[in-house]
Amino acid sequence: MIRKIKINEELIKIIISALFFTLSFFTTKNSILYFVLLILSYIVISYEIYIDAFKNIFHGEIFDENFLMILATIGAFYIGEYPEAVMVMLLFEIGEYLSDLAVDNSKESINNLLDLRADYVNLKTETGIKKIDVNAAKIGDIFVVKPGEKIPLDGIIINGDSYLDTSSLTGEGVPRFVTIGDNVLSGTVNLDRALEIKASALFANSAASKIIDLLENATNNKTKTEKFITSFSKIYTPIVVLCAFLLFLIPTLLGYDANTWLYRALEFLVISCPCALVISVPLGFFCGIGRSSKDGILIKSSKDLDNLSKIDTVVFDKTGTITKGNFEVIKIKSYKLGEEELLELTSKVESLSNHPIAKAIVRRYGKDIDNSNIFHFAEIGGMGIKCYLNNEEILVGTKKLLEQNNINVLDNKDVGTIIYISMNKEYLGYIVIADVIKDESYTISHKLKNIGINRVVMLSGDDKKIVSDVCEKVKIDEYYSNLLPIDKVNILEKIKEESFTAFVGDGINDAPVIKLSDIGMAMGNLGSDVTIEAADVVLMHDNLESIVKAIKISKITKRIIKFNIMFAIVFKITILFLATFGITSIWMAVVSDVGVTLLSILNTLRIMKKKID
Repeated sequence: MIRKIKINEELIKIIISALFFTLSFFTTKNSILYFVLLILSYIVISYEIYIDAFKNIFHGEIFDENFLMILATIGAFYIGEYPEAVMVMLLFEIGEYLSDLAVDNSKESINNLLDLRADYVNLKTETGIKKIDVNAAKIGDIFVVKPGEKIPLDGIIINGDSYLDTSSLTGEGVPRFVTIGDNVLSGTVNLDRALEIKASALFANSAASKIIDLLENATNNKTKTEKFITSFSKIYTPIVVLCAFLLFLIPTLLGYDANTWLYRALEFLVISCPCALVISVPLGFFCGIGRSSKDGILIKSSKDLDNLSKIDTVVFDKTGTITKGNFEVIKIKSYKLGEEELLELTSKVESLSNHPIAKAIVRRYGKDIDNSNIFHFAEIGGMGIKCYLNNEEILVGTKKLLEQNNINVLDNKDVGTIIYISMNKEYLGYIVIADVIKDESYTISHKLKNIGINRVVMLSGDDKKIVSDVCEKVKIDEYYSNLLPIDKVNILEKIKEESFTAFVGDGINDAPVIKLSDIGMAMGNLGSDVTIEAADVVLMHDNLESIVKAIKISKITKRIIKFNIMFAIVFKITILFLATFGITSIWMAVVSDVGVTLLSILNTLRIMKKKID
């Protein structure tokens, strides 16, 4: 797990101190050279600890691990245990070095996974390509991204097509094909051919910059556990010093050997050092956030990571969350013409409209349209279109539009937005438009309940018939329809009173309820300021299964942190008991403390490697 040994000042200091310490064993015991080598070893390994301890004392922080080590080693010198005094400090520094190494490697691996920043932009100018600093680029600049390069700024492709590696943003390993007119985000990697892109945002406002800032600040909002450990350490250490003093004082007053009980008191000080707790708890949350980011899940803070494990109820928006958020033709029913003929006729009429439903019909037809023979085109608000195709009167729209024109429409049980078509007062048939359900939506409710979520709810502004049909298909039992934004807020407030609630929405229209919920999750919309601002968790690729994965990561992180806390406490109590009765030595106490710390760190780093289905 500790992969990289770094040759730095700390390691050199340890090597020099260890060399002096080793040489002392080859000299005559209690000779001047013997004492000189031990003192040199001690000074080399401990001078920074003394400096840090005095700095902390100056700032009012007297009782820390540095103070404990100094107290223990001075006591060891006092009773004549010179080699043990040096060994205590040497082992302590080796433990600190290995702990820092493990933490640094962990952070480096996370930073490498999220290496989104590009340092330069290949700016296109009249005289050719000019390489400029990414922070110097402006909105509207046209830049070139060559194969293998990161896209430095958010923008729109104006020339070329290629495949992009989006895994650094979304965790998705499948390359995404992009072409002219597509929006692209900074931090993704161009894999195939050169692209010309028009910048739509400054680097400071780009997706990559937002993600980097978010991750750098992710551990600022601490959990109750982290705050408790910090407060606990400040109270715990003075109590340990007092207990060690009493362990020495009481037996001495009762007539027992003072040096023996001073030695045991020093052991007590060493083993009581709370390093394992102080290091492993924040590292655990850091690794949980890093692991989530690796899987395309941005979690704003360690507090939010902790809260994910508490979720009892998940509330979904419908459009853009359970469904894809774009209309598609799902059925064509024709009574007079062939289905393709009815679609062609309707597409000619709808090609003159900008309505999303009209665009869905034209998109389904998928062929070139000649609408030059459409005359007297008129859109009737809220109902549809009336026009003439050559000399034939055409109506395309709602049932109400046809009925107002005295055309009998046959009833149907189809669910969705239904577009009725008539020609010269004769009913021709209808086309059903619906927002298509995402593939993973069919199993999301079941998967959430399998990991302990007791209640799944849907809120939607759509008609009850449509919402009911979607919920029946995705096995969501509880839903609310025909809701205005304020209605969603009111309903969510009531749900929150009953359980710890997460709301999942598209991050823009649902910003008020995302902000109101105990945990707000935004689907997609990575480049949106509103999404990053409102949500506690941003699901960087539009996949509901990321919710399940985020909750699992949270639960695994908390389970490992709790184990580390219990392991450290039980182990230390055991060694304290042995030290009190003189069964251990002071250097063994240091080895035990270092061992507990390293084992806790290595156990914590499993979060980054653990398989999550």
